[in-house]
Amino acid sequence: MNVEDNHIGRRLREVRSWRRLSLTAVAGLAGITPAYLSMIERGLRPVTKRAVLEALATALQVAPTELTGSPFAPTDANGAEAHATLHEVETVLSAVELGVDPGVRVASWPELRDRVIHLNTVLRPEADYAEQGRVVPGLLLQLHAAYVHHPAHRRDVLVGLLHTYHAAAVLTKNSGVRGLPVLAARLARECAQELNSPEWLGFSVWLRGHAAGSQGRAHQLTASVREIDRLAGVGGPNVLQARGMLHLNAALAAATLRDAETARVHLDEAAVLAVHLPEGRDNFAFLHFGRPNVGVWRVSLATELGERGKVAELARRVNPDVLPAKARRAMYWTDLGRSLLTERSTVDKGIQALVTAESIAPQRVRNNVFVREAVADLLRRAQRDSAGRELRGLAWRMGVAPTG
Repeated sequence: MNVEDNHIGRRLREVRSWRRLSLTAVAGLAGITPAYLSMIERGLRPVTKRAVLEALATALQVAPTELTGSPFAPTDANGAEAHATLHEVETVLSAVELGVDPGVRVASWPELRDRVIHLNTVLRPEADYAEQGRVVPGLLLQLHAAYVHHPAHRRDVLVGLLHTYHAAAVLTKNSGVRGLPVLAARLARECAQELNSPEWLGFSVWLRGHAAGSQGRAHQLTASVREIDRLAGVGGPNVLQARGMLHLNAALAAATLRDAETARVHLDEAAVLAVHLPEGRDNFAFLHFGRPNVGVWRVSLATELGERGKVAELARRVNPDVLPAKARRAMYWTDLGRSLLTERSTVDKGIQALVTAESIAPQRVRNNVFVREAVADLLRRAQRDSAGRELRGLAWRMGVAPTG
């Protein structure tokens, strides 16, 4: 079976050689053994955790994307369309400025409101990055025009901009593009500061941490904790939801920094906030914070922390189908699958979980570097006739085994 070369291992070897660093030196800086690093470089072990990838990138003084090779070449029409929209997204993000008329047709506020609602209730829950990429640039321009020309609706327009910058950050991040997610988050922060609302300021800090991801875990943890403390004395269900998402941000950052105790503290704090949310609350910022979401995050963080024995038990307590966001449901199946793949006896169930994740949010899952690493590793280790149809199909659709 013609499986694509182990990109991460090859890039690690290339960059390490360029830096003139020994296996022992890089392994020591990354907190792993030289033998483990050697196996990664030779394609004998996949990189399937954020902690390992980001520690290696830090040790070699490069961005994680320099090792992963993302963004990945699209393998289907929808993926190609999503990538084709990124240029226009970048052009608009680089051009807009709050309070400056972008010179486009000024739409009525009801028309813009309906378009923002459609973005939040249809396009984002579907994880349809191709359609979001077509919609977001024009919507940003028209909202900026409305901010100038419809002063009576400025607060509503600012909220609309926050939603649209959120979509821009997520679709560029999940397409593997560097720089644009943080740019979108910074522009969202300006809108939140102008709005001067506690929950939206908290949201903007959450979005910055979410967008930066692997580019700054320590900052993500520190900024999240600082904002959690700032919101501690502020009431209201929207603020509770913002604080809950910040705790989840902090938990992920801590887990990636290999601080399991801090990760569990923040995860437990998020769970407490979810329990205390009132019934009938608004779904603040369409973040879907609540007990089901926290349950999905427990599965994800247990996977990241390598707690194989806990993942299956935690997963049984979660019903991902109650979450309206496909990306969140796909995250549950992706992380469950990654965990199941680590045990020989549950590999088939792990593959099935990944196939389920892909069927829910294909654009999201096919661009997930850890899924790609896991699938490619399975194919490299399998004999041609022992690689099942589902594994071969998944690998082909992801582009990690282009000739089947």
